[in-house]
Amino acid sequence: MFWALFAIFLAACFAAGSTGGLFPPGEWYRNLSKPSWTPPDWVFPVTWTTLYICMATAGARVALADGNAIAMALWSLQIALNGLWTPVFFGLKRIRMGMVVLAALWLSVAATLVALWQVDWIAGALFVPYLVWVSIAGALNASVWRLNPAVAKGG
Repeated sequence: MFWALFAIFLAACFAAGSTGGLFPPGEWYRNLSKPSWTPPDWVFPVTWTTLYICMATAGARVALADGNAIAMALWSLQIALNGLWTPVFFGLKRIRMGMVVLAALWLSVAATLVALWQVDWIAGALFVPYLVWVSIAGALNASVWRLNPAVAKGG
């Protein structure tokens, strides 16, 4: 049963992640000013694949546990917000709105981490790297917004 649930949660993660293929960064993003600490391009797919495996494992573990309703609802919210950021930032080219989505994502990931931890501490711990990465993504989004005020004005 765990492996079937894991596959379902992993499919949800990769569905959210597929927005990266639908809305790639492209020339627009390459031409933006970015902070010197911006991770190299290869880091993103490696990091997201690892995080999606951790997220799916956490979801599958808690899906099998009693008292999981809040944790599962929050897991669903965070993956929806996860899938929304890329179309907003790269698709619509709305840097400021991307920051709003990212702030909501950060809050939902933090809440999910706490809710998962209350049901299964290992599941909660599996969300810690995700919260760290979303924190980095938030700092990067904010820096791009600050470094590109003319572009950010439109969104």
